[in-house]
Formats: sequence, structure tokens, C-alpha cells
Amino acid sequence: MDTRRWSTLSALLDELLELEPDRRAARLAAIAAQDPDSAAELERMLALDDERPDFLSQSVVDANAFAPQPGQQIGPYRLERPLGEGGMGQVWLASRADGLYNRRVALKLLRPGLGDAGLRNRFNRERQILARLGHAHIARLLDAGVSTDGQPFLALDYVQGEPITDYAAKLAIGVPERLELFLQVCAAVSHAHANLVVHRDLKPSNILVTPAGEVCLLDFGIAKLLDEASLDTTEITGTGTRAFTLTYAAPEQLRNGVITTMTDVYSLGVVLYEVLTGRKPYEPERGTDAAWEEAILTADPVRPSVMAARVARESALPHQRRIARELAGDLDNILLRALAKLPEDRYVSVEALAQDLRRYLGGEPVLARPQSFPYRALKFLRRNSLAVSVGTTVTILMVASLAFVTWQAKRAVDEAERAQAMQAFVVALFEDTDQAGGGPSLDVRSLLDAGVRRADTELIRQPQLRAELLGLVARLRQGLGDDREALDLLDRQAQVLAGLGSDAVARIGLEAAALRGRSLRALGQPEVCIRTLTPWMAVSQDLALRHPREAAEYLSQLGRCRRALGGVDVARDLFGQALDLRRRGLADALTLQAESQADLAGLLADEGRYPEAIRAMREALDLLRESGGDRNALGVEIWRELGAFHLQIGDRMEAEASLRQSLEIALSRFGPQHPLTAGVQQPLGAVLVQGGKLDEAERMLTQAHERMLARFGPEHPDVAASWQLLGRLAWARNRLADAERSLQQSLQLRRRSNEIVLRRSVLCDLAEVRLALGQPESGERLARECLQLALGDQPRVAARAHLLLAEVARARGQGATAADALAAAVRELQAAGIGNGDPLHATTTIASLRLALESGDLAAAAARLEAVGTAPPADPDNDVGVHWKLPALTADLECRQGRYADGRARRKAVLGDAAAAMPQRLRMLEEIRALASACG
Repeated sequence: MDTRRWSTLSALLDELLELEPDRRAARLAAIAAQDPDSAAELERMLALDDERPDFLSQSVVDANAFAPQPGQQIGPYRLERPLGEGGMGQVWLASRADGLYNRRVALKLLRPGLGDAGLRNRFNRERQILARLGHAHIARLLDAGVSTDGQPFLALDYVQGEPITDYAAKLAIGVPERLELFLQVCAAVSHAHANLVVHRDLKPSNILVTPAGEVCLLDFGIAKLLDEASLDTTEITGTGTRAFTLTYAAPEQLRNGVITTMTDVYSLGVVLYEVLTGRKPYEPERGTDAAWEEAILTADPVRPSVMAARVARESALPHQRRIARELAGDLDNILLRALAKLPEDRYVSVEALAQDLRRYLGGEPVLARPQSFPYRALKFLRRNSLAVSVGTTVTILMVASLAFVTWQAKRAVDEAERAQAMQAFVVALFEDTDQAGGGPSLDVRSLLDAGVRRADTELIRQPQLRAELLGLVARLRQGLGDDREALDLLDRQAQVLAGLGSDAVARIGLEAAALRGRSLRALGQPEVCIRTLTPWMAVSQDLALRHPREAAEYLSQLGRCRRALGGVDVARDLFGQALDLRRRGLADALTLQAESQADLAGLLADEGRYPEAIRAMREALDLLRESGGDRNALGVEIWRELGAFHLQIGDRMEAEASLRQSLEIALSRFGPQHPLTAGVQQPLGAVLVQGGKLDEAERMLTQAHERMLARFGPEHPDVAASWQLLGRLAWARNRLADAERSLQQSLQLRRRSNEIVLRRSVLCDLAEVRLALGQPESGERLARECLQLALGDQPRVAARAHLLLAEVARARGQGATAADALAAAVRELQAAGIGNGDPLHATTTIASLRLALESGDLAAAAARLEAVGTAPPADPDNDVGVHWKLPALTADLECRQGRYADGRARRKAVLGDAAAAMPQRLRMLEEIRALASACG
């Protein structure tokens, strides 16, 4: 029997063995009506199973003989580790192996061992389907081909996420947020349907959500092209072959009926049911496939609100009870319509389902419910309560016109009275202080607190004015760095606004949302920021034309929180919208445009495009200077970012100059105690450590650390960064115990906050200290963890981890292993385009020369050392000390050759020069001394 026929019979046999005897006979009869030969063969196998129950215990084909292995190359890709396996094939994490570029992909391969023509056709169909799809929420097809040994492959986007059901349950997000996520799924499936593609296997494991809250739809392995003229004999809906997931399948799939876009509507209904309730819509008494088939075909789904209430009783979680209440009514009807047994009773399209969900979110009548007059009227009243109440009082056009004119006049009077009242309030606030007559300096915070107390009493009958004053004080508190106090004031403002309803209130609320986002981001809470600001998106769109300044500020703050969590594409869109609004002739348009331009420049840096980022940030600086100068908070941030960008391209002198300019502005405008000042002292201290100016760096980093602790407490991410900088400073001073304590503190905070990106460099820093302390096992473990987190997207950190592993092997006398690790470091640097002038490349060269000397082949080591000495020199002022380390290696060579007098004299001269040039960098002197170990 050939493998193609066996794969067909195997699937049918598995199905028959799971059925009860009476259902098995009926299914066998149905197969016989279509394929008598296959039915006869299946009857023979079933008879053998009755006589010898173990005759099928061993596979006919040894799939392991064909299974891919880690490290194997498929086309231009090298396999790393398996990600998953299904009926169609396997998915591997792979990386580009031909050197054209670096990228990790999800590589999809056919199931090994069986040459199933049906599988191959499905594989080709998936390639055809993915090639015609292009959507932000569908995993892209990057490449496709056939390897030299005939293995077809598809290279797809590697999506790091979790199933949508797990994401919703883990974060315990509310019903609106879950529906917004699901609407992203609907948009992706609707795009597929627009391209005449039906997915046919929609389930949570094929719908992943990234940490940034973006949905990605995967696996079109059994999708169907609606515009295919005909189906071949290997079509997946042929005799008995079942590739879909049973619990998410539509009734027509079980009946082998016609598959349409409404099949996906049913599966989406099951997924949404599970996202909202945590359970599937059916609860058969037995968990067998037959019981599930019977439930899907004949049983009514449990009403979602009933299921959610049941889950709430079992889990005793408050948010589950809230979800159960929200599901009752409209959402119950929407889900039950999507889960209708007959396709014609469901929504006619995925877009129709999404539209009904948007109607629910917008408070409009949903089409899944009978459109009775009381229902529609109630919905209308909830959406338009103010307009309805006004409309009932306006009976004729003349009265309406008169009322409008009267209202406009009253509004003008109210605005004038409000401005006058605000002016009088501020003047009275200063007149009542005890600061007149040359007394002590004004305590700004006490003054602001007094203003809030006066607002609570004097403006009790003017809630809108009181709310605006609270917002103003919150903004001033932010300017002082008091973000927690600002959030408290915004909470009080929200309570005042809750009883009001007007365009002005919406504007004040949008301003407050932007202020809240700024403080939450400053306090290291970007996830809370996104959850808080996202519901205001519709309000910002409504107010964009009338209040562009407030809408642009809101979009900017939401974009910065998205950027903090790695959502670069979403942040770019938000920053672009803000920039467009700020170009509409606002009073201080150039300053606001400079802020948006700086935001967009930061995104270029996030993508590693530092030269472009520097140019864009310089353009932002030019706009700021044109608007009136850079001696303000935005100027501090722009100069600080410029310093960070220059440091990334190895220009430490320009980085130090930019950071000193930022610090000078911060000190002169805000003083030494302001958070902006501490925010500049940290990166400047790091640059000073690299340049060997350790005394100044220690004063700066210590002051910044104390202010960070006082402002944020010991658990904040900025405090973790501060501990790391203090650890690097202690390392440079060769205070190894202090360095270990500081870096261990930083690593603990990074692990608790799950900041993988920032954790990598701390791991390598601590590994280096542990090696210097004579703890090779701990150092090796940390270096390997650093390498694992850096591979693929951080070549500099990966190269450094390889260098540390090479040092571990060298110390153990494992020269070959050390050489392999150094070669891996060189490959990482070359792939990233890092050349000889870079300090990390110089460090690799020094380590390689040292290993060559210690191997005993002095002639080869001498030749390599001479070649390096004649090569273009690295920057003599870089932070790895090549200027002194190469002569130290030459001294070591001379001593190993028996020329001790020459070697020791050279070693003494090098150490003297280095000590005179950098007396504070004791660790560097120790490293130079160790390189000439053969001389003493």
C-alpha cells in the first residue's frame, strides 16, 4: 500500500475506531457508497482489530526517520526549535542562514514521513491563500519554496503572543476591551473573506495577542478559496477526511455540507463565547467526539449570561459577576445568532457581526434583537438624553431660534463670568498668603494645596469651573514632578465631572485623560496608561476639529504609552495624527510640532535607525528654537535623547556634550531636585563612567539614585536602571562586592517587572562581575541566559555574552571552546555591521590575541599581534583601553619568548602610562596587568 492511500485510510480508520458500533456501521455504509474499495479495506482492518487488538500499535511508517532536527537547514533557513504541530505539518522557529539578512521566522513544513498528496495540495493552497492576503492582523507570508531535498516550506511572521482567551483571562479585562480585541479578529477574517478565502479552523490557538495588545490571525492550512473553479480529489472535505477542530466546527462542517463565509461566523461565535465566558457554549455529559458532534448538531447553546454567572459562582471573582451582568440582553442575542444551527439564521457576514458589536459598544440598537419601539426608544434615550430633553421643549421653529440665541448669549455671559471668576480666584489666592513684605520664599506646593481647599468651598456651586481649576493644579503638580499628587487631583476632578454633561465637559475630560497618561507613564505604568486612555479614543475623534490641541495631546500621550510597550507601528500612527492636528494653525504650533517630531524620531531609534533618528531629532530642535528657544522641558528631553542616540553610534564625545547641554537647561530652569534633572544625570553619569571620569560620575549617579528612590520608591523601573549604573561604576572602580550587590538589585527588579529587553544587559554585567569574583559556574549561567534573550534582535548584547562564555572556557583551559565562542561573537558583530573602530569589536580582538598567546603557538600569536598593530587603530579614548592593552599583550609575548627584561620593562611602562592617563579606572588597570601575566 502506498503512503498516499495509507494516509487516507488512516484518517478514516481513526474516525471509525472512535465511534459506537451502530454509528460505526452507518459511517462505513456512507463511505462504501462513495468508495467501495476503501470501505472493503477498512472492514478488513476492523476485523483484524477485533481479532488482534495490538495489530495497529506500531506505525506503518517511521516518521522519525524523516523528522526535521534542530540545526537542519531548510532552503535558506536554519531550524532552531519546534513551535507546534498539527494534522497538516510542523511549525519551527527558524532564522535566516544564507547571510542576506537577519530575521527569525515561523517556518511551516509538511508532516514528515508521509507523502500525502492531500497534505501537499493543502500546503500549496495555504501558500496561495497567504500570498493574496495582506492585513495588519494576519501573519504575513515572507517566503515560500522547496528545499534541495524536496521539502516544501512556508516562512511566516514569527508572532510572540498568547491565545486570545488566555490573554483576556490573564489580564481580567472588561467586556468592552474584550470586544475591541475581538473586533480586530473580525477585521482580519473580513479581509480574508473579501479576498474570497474562508478560514474554516478559527480557534483561540490560531488567534494570538501580542504583549502590545495587537491580534494576529494564524494558520490558513485548511482554508478554502471561494473562487476555485473545482476541487480536486484531495480536497479536504472529501470522503471522511477531517482537518478542522471539532469543538469550534460549524454544523455544516460535520454534515460535509456547503462551506461559506457563514461557517467562519459560527466559529467566531464560539471563540467570542469563550473569550467572554471562559467556557464553550456546549456542555456534553461525555467528552467524546461523538458527544460533541451530537451537541453541535442538536443541542441549544447555553445562554452566555447564564454560563458567565455559573463561572462567577465557581470562581468567586468580582469581575466575572460583572461580565455576567453585561452579557445579559444584547450580547446574549448577538452570540446566539452567531451560533445558529442553520447558516441562513446567522449573520450574513463577519462584517455584519462586527457591526452589531460596534452598535452595542456605541449604545445603539443591535440587529440581533427584535426592533421593537420600546427597545429602540430606550437605546435612543440613553444615547441622546440631553438632545431629547431639549427637543421636547422646542415646539416651533421660532421658539427654537429664540432658545438658541438665548443659549448663545447665556454661554457668552457664562464664559465671561468664568474667566472673571478664575482671575479673581487666583488673585485672591496670592493676596491671602503671608509672603508679602519680604517674608520667606513662596512655598509653591503649599500654595497649590491652598488653592484646592478654596476651590472645594468657594466654587462648590460652579462645578465646571472647579473641575478646570483642579485640572490646572494637576498640570502644575506634574511640572513639579508630583505625579502621584496629580493623579489624586484628577480623580477628584473626575468625580466633579461625573454629574455634568456637555461639550466643555468632554473637552475637560479629554485634557484630564492626557494628563493622567503623562503621570502614569512617568510612574512606570504604561499598561495602566493604555487601559485608561483607550476608552477616550472616540471622544478625541469627535473633538479633533473643534479642539485640536486637546486631541493632539491625548494622542501623543497614548502613543508614548504604546511605544513604552513596544507597539511601534501603533505609536507611529498616533504620533502622525497628533502632528497633523498640531499643524492647523495653533497659537504655539511650532513648539507642539517639535514635540511630535521628537516622538517620531524616538521611534526611528527604537528600530535601530540611529543616524535617521539624529537627523529627525535635530529637525525637532530647529523647530523648537524657531518657536522661542530650547530652554524648557521639551528642550531638556530633546538634548537628552540626542545624547542617547550619539552614544548608540559610538560618538561618546558628542553624547557627553548633548547630555551636558540638557543638564544645564534642567538645572537652570527646574533646579537640582526636579525629576527632569535626575533623568539627565543618569545617562550622563553612564557616559562619564565610560570616559573614566569616575569621581564626577559617582556624584551624579548617587544624587540621581537618591532622588529616584524618594520619588518612585524601591520597585520602579527607573530605580532598576539606577542600580545598574551604580553597579557599572563600582565595577570600573574595581569594587567588585559593591558592583555585585548593585547589579543583583537591578536584576531582581527587572525579573519582577518582566522587562526582558532591559534584563539582558544586567545579566551580562552581573556575569562579568561573577567571573571576576572567581564564580565561573554562576557567571556562565548568567551569560547563557543573557545570550538566550539577546539572540536574533540584539547582536551587540549577544556578542558580549559570547565573549563572557569564551572567558569561562579560557579560565577552565578549554581553548577550543573559547575559540568557538569568540568566533560566534565575531559573527554577531559582522552580521550587525559593527566594524574595527567599535569598542566591542576591539574587546573581541584582545580576547582572541590573549587566547592565541596562552595556546603556546608563539609564532602564530606574534604574527597576529603584528597584524593587529599595523591595522587602523581603534579610538584610543574608547572605554576598553585598546591603546594600552595591545602593548601589554606585546610584553606578555616577549616574556613568553624568554625576553624577560624587555617584556617587564614594556609592562612597567604601559602600566605607568595607563595609571597616569586614567587613575580612577582601577578595573581597567587590573585588566591591563592581567594581560601581561607571563611577566610577573
